Amino acid sequence: MRIRRLACPPPRAPFPVYPDLVDALLAAHQPGDAGGAVPARDPQVAHLLATCAAYAYADCDTMALITGRMGLESGACVEVAQTVDAMYIFATAYLLQSRCGRLAILCFRGTEPNSLLNWLGDADVGSEALRLGDASCLLRVHAGFHRNLRALRLGVMEELRLALEGRSLLDPRKKTGHRLQALYLTGHSLGGAMAQLFALTLDQSPQDRALGDRLRAVYTFGQPLVVGGELPPTAAPIADRCYRHVLARDPVPGLPPAGWGALVHAGREYRYRDGSWQPSDPVTAQLTNLREIPNSLLAMFATGKRRASMRYTLADHGPHQYLAALRPVGKITEFGDRDPECLVRGDGATD
Repeated sequence: MRIRRLACPPPRAPFPVYPDLVDALLAAHQPGDAGGAVPARDPQVAHLLATCAAYAYADCDTMALITGRMGLESGACVEVAQTVDAMYIFATAYLLQSRCGRLAILCFRGTEPNSLLNWLGDADVGSEALRLGDASCLLRVHAGFHRNLRALRLGVMEELRLALEGRSLLDPRKKTGHRLQALYLTGHSLGGAMAQLFALTLDQSPQDRALGDRLRAVYTFGQPLVVGGELPPTAAPIADRCYRHVLARDPVPGLPPAGWGALVHAGREYRYRDGSWQPSDPVTAQLTNLREIPNSLLAMFATGKRRASMRYTLADHGPHQYLAALRPVGKITEFGDRDPECLVRGDGATD
């Protein structure tokens, strides 16, 4: 297992994108918000976590640079990675810790586009069991996704336990001054599936439950299906904290196809419609027509009316497409400019 630690560099003007980011994330998704109701989706949280999920495909230096620009300057960026080709394991996670130690964000990398073996792991639906709480409660889950999570979980948990103790993830010999108070999970595509599975494991031991108590929310983007049935009532508090984002023409949230084994979505789904993210009911179901998969690939290369007429296109699965739709109108991009597209597709209020 590879572990690398870097500091998120202090950004230069016009950054940070969010000057009070840590305070905003600590205030969001508080337990008991809205009179005990489940907190609503937060556009600022969605944009920040989508940025983290998108740059989880990059290296540790890039992730530290971008998250520093977003508002986590001088925090820690820890890369935890494991690769085992023959087992289709290509697993990478980034754990971000605020300088004060009160906030952590865990981002899982999605499928690496240039790795055929990673794609084969995605196709390995199989039938594995995830233990929920007590050993008698087993949930069938996607085997390939679960295997990738298991390869990383011990390394990630060791880092999170350091954060619980109030230790700096840049140098665990040092204290930050605060113990972990708020944990967010995120990922795009396969990364989103791993984030949701990780959240479901946070009740397997007292230390796991201590982290589960600090879990504020799970935000995923273009996430495929991962669980093989309805969650038991004991998992409802975790499901209520899962916010899945789906672009209407992205085919991946409907995968794997039904012919490969029945799976369902868990958590709350938000679909992009008419320039805003709205709760989706019914939620995305598994694809039953296998022709939609090659058609969505062909749609990437179609133009004009032909492309517009096709139901799905893999072009809409790109993490940059989710970022364009999630960036609050008027906010600068992670590159420091004001992308004109966000004036059309952006989410939330202007500056």
